[in-house]
Amino acid sequence: MDAVITYVNGADPAWQALYAAHNGQEPAKRFRDWGLLPLQIAAIRRYLPFVEKIFLVVSLPSQVPAGLPADVEVVLHKEIIPARYLPTFNSTAIEMFLHRIPGLDSRFLYINDDCIPVMPCAESDFFMGNKIVKGFSKHLFSFGQYKKHCRNSDRLARKAARRLPWMVYVRPQHTASPMFLDACEAVWSRVGSRIEATITPDREDCNVNQNIFQDYLYYKGRVVNLRMSNKHISLGATSPRKLARYLANPTEKWVCINDVEMPEKRADAFRKVISEALSV
Repeated sequence: MDAVITYVNGADPAWQALYAAHNGQEPAKRFRDWGLLPLQIAAIRRYLPFVEKIFLVVSLPSQVPAGLPADVEVVLHKEIIPARYLPTFNSTAIEMFLHRIPGLDSRFLYINDDCIPVMPCAESDFFMGNKIVKGFSKHLFSFGQYKKHCRNSDRLARKAARRLPWMVYVRPQHTASPMFLDACEAVWSRVGSRIEATITPDREDCNVNQNIFQDYLYYKGRVVNLRMSNKHISLGATSPRKLARYLANPTEKWVCINDVEMPEKRADAFRKVISEALSV
């Protein structure tokens, strides 16, 4: 299997100029770069030795960080996303086109740059035969933009899988996402025009996200519904000391570190803790 990482460095002057030209304002803190990409890649190589190629998806050549390992293949947005949707600053839009990466394996893991393996993993943690392994939950309400995206994704996945509409929607865990190339292509062949109607350059409530491809597998009976070993940590609900303590003795195979608005001094404290823990 391969791994695909999407990455943005909000401090890149060329990217900032592109963002300002499009939006007329400074980028949000969610585009902040924690400088951890090399450590994330090293962790994938260490804990997921069965991963063959690693693809890094970025918007501009200037986004490629210095010291990127030579075996990581860089993919620019323009190589997989139609020109009419560029530039884009919307991760959900980028996610719709990852399966178009040239040479991508039929099985791949989509990994946000805030998801890092911290313990050894097995192939069976992600795939069993023609099924993905992922925990799914059912929901009725969709308050907040992310949950709206999840609901939208479920509705389109149901259409692609030829299932009847339903008020309840499913949502996979927010962690590394196992994907099948053929499922992504099937979803596009069946509801591609509907997906295109949701694509916007910045996040909006109408968007769908990567869940559409996993939801489709769920409705096609190609999911082993088991919780993936993952610890979700919001930096707004912990302290650098607590985070350091957990990373020194993790109890889950993956950690997803969610950034929030905070002063740069506090962000630097978290950045130091994470870097020291993952450099061991």
